[in-house]
Amino acid sequence: MGSPPAAAASPAPVPTAAELAPADLAFLESQTRSLVDFARGSAHPDGGFGWLDDDGAVILDHPVELWVTCRMTHVFALAELLGDATVGPLVDHGLAALRDRLHDDEHGGWFAAVDSYGPEGSSRPADDTKQCYAHAFVVLATASATAAGHDGARALLDDALDVFDRRFWQDGDGMAADLWDRGFTRLDPYRGVNANMHTVEALLAAHDVTGEPVLLDRAATIVEHVVHGFARGNGFRLPEHYDQAWHVQLDYNRDNPADRFRPYGVTIGHLLEWSRLALHVRSALGDRAPEWLMADARSLFEAGVRDGWSVDGAEGFVYTTDFEGAPVVRDRLHWVVTEAISTAWTLALLTGEQSYRDWYDGWVAHAQALFVDTARGSWHHELDPANRPACRVWEGKPDVYHAYQAMLLPRLGEVTSFVDGVLVTRGQTRG
Repeated sequence: MGSPPAAAASPAPVPTAAELAPADLAFLESQTRSLVDFARGSAHPDGGFGWLDDDGAVILDHPVELWVTCRMTHVFALAELLGDATVGPLVDHGLAALRDRLHDDEHGGWFAAVDSYGPEGSSRPADDTKQCYAHAFVVLATASATAAGHDGARALLDDALDVFDRRFWQDGDGMAADLWDRGFTRLDPYRGVNANMHTVEALLAAHDVTGEPVLLDRAATIVEHVVHGFARGNGFRLPEHYDQAWHVQLDYNRDNPADRFRPYGVTIGHLLEWSRLALHVRSALGDRAPEWLMADARSLFEAGVRDGWSVDGAEGFVYTTDFEGAPVVRDRLHWVVTEAISTAWTLALLTGEQSYRDWYDGWVAHAQALFVDTARGSWHHELDPANRPACRVWEGKPDVYHAYQAMLLPRLGEVTSFVDGVLVTRGQTRG
């Protein structure tokens, strides 16, 4: 896998793979605070959370997207659980948008995006499709808000879980479908693992909040299909795209390789993210966890590092590769290194092996040097292959969720979800 990047000098050696020096802890804490402060500006005056530009100003004429609103609500709820009472109104702002502006009162579920208000005072859908990817974030946001004690959050969580159960979960497949039309009358034949990945994340959080066993069982079933099936069966170069019968579509989006959500080939960051989620499922299952969860998590991590890290003459993770491991989209996206940081930390914590800690230290130093934007705030969302700020895949800085979670996770210990980790850290019970 090569060698870890050189980490910044530490004032004292770290005694174990899962201990943080005071300077490391201070950096993580300062980053979570600054990311929340940057995200405050995303509150859209018409409801929900809007798209932020590079300076942190909300772009008012950009549609308000469901996934952005939910990710911001989730982050603010975690920050509130950690003791920041000032973000409580922002959690309520997000929940209000899920109750009204983004909710489809006629057909149920939530619009993928809404535009400005129309002359009758109703919000107009900019994208009226019903996306599993975005609905997973409704579950995640409302689970976190429920844990933070917000009025109406549990009702929204129950609604979101009901929509997921009736519309997206395919019991015969043991997987979730991706996309419906507005009225839930036509199910798109595309199937993908990205929506299922975030479904695992959401189901784990909802399980930790509600205690419902079926939610954990479904998360574990998805991981078994994707990680122990699709990924393992392809040498851990995970194919992302499938037809309605879950037959792999290796050439999908070959002509649009830099797509934000459905890129061609192997998405390096997802190898790392699936590795971490497999470990969270393993922790949630406890004594019931099969041995392959740890083995496959290690293999996914190894594949992501081998094929993705500094493979094209410059430091950093490429976005995608082909199925032979050759880079396709060489831009460096911030969310990829955040997932590398989180997964390396989780493996260091659960295995005690210093090699994972070395990767963690090196990637934190890499992110601090190249991605953290000390001038304008938040993190650069994209760098070009020479590690200069770029915007070929992403423009602006709409998403603090990935960076926030990466800076929070090492402070939480072993977790099954982020809300679980925060609750346990504060001495509160789950479910």
